[in-house]
Amino acid sequence: MDDKQSVLHALETFRVIQTPPTVYYFPNFITESEEASLLQQVYSAPKPKWVHLSGRKLQNWGGLPHPRGMLAECLPDWLHKYAEKISSLGMFGGKVANHVLVNEYLPGEGIMPHEDGPLYFPTVTTISLGSHTLLDFYHPVSRQQERNSEQDPTLQTEEERHLLSLLVEPRSLLVLKDDMYVKYLHGIKNVTTDVITNKVANADRCSVEHGERLDRGTRVSLTIRHVPKVLKTTIFLGRRK
Repeated sequence: MDDKQSVLHALETFRVIQTPPTVYYFPNFITESEEASLLQQVYSAPKPKWVHLSGRKLQNWGGLPHPRGMLAECLPDWLHKYAEKISSLGMFGGKVANHVLVNEYLPGEGIMPHEDGPLYFPTVTTISLGSHTLLDFYHPVSRQQERNSEQDPTLQTEEERHLLSLLVEPRSLLVLKDDMYVKYLHGIKNVTTDVITNKVANADRCSVEHGERLDRGTRVSLTIRHVPKVLKTTIFLGRRK
């Protein structure tokens, strides 16, 4: 068995088989000390690095993705380390992740169902820090359904389109690719407490029980991706050459 086959064989241990292709869930991907160090780095970033949005605030590292191409910034060492670690699992087709989006969600904050779009390699990887959350997946609304819902808003509600949820625990790594990346929308509800139901596809891989209620704390997510289209000029920012 060569190195590539060994990696693929090891990954199968972490694949969530109760979902469409493909979800990998790695509990305790990082240690508590790594989590503390990452949080310290996030909150030590200069204030102008934060962008405040409705429902959350974020930091953008690596450059700003754009259809014309990303003007790349070199990731700082504290993020580059994990970009390389995740890329070594073969998540980006042999490429190394070059973009990290840091999101902070306070209890009760979330994000509307959305897709990540074509600017990225069709795989998204996320390390969670500080608190759990439930990531919800939905069937998209077709244009015909949108027209129908304008006439009758009871058609195709968010609840009716809900496919499944994934519990994302602190220090875990979640990987979404294939159909789970391109076919379904994902979002986080604006709630302070999550309930573990039979729609939580990876509950058997987490230290939770059916019906358990989990109170959210402040969660910081590191969404680590690869942007294929990069402009030739590179800005070296935050790392030593």
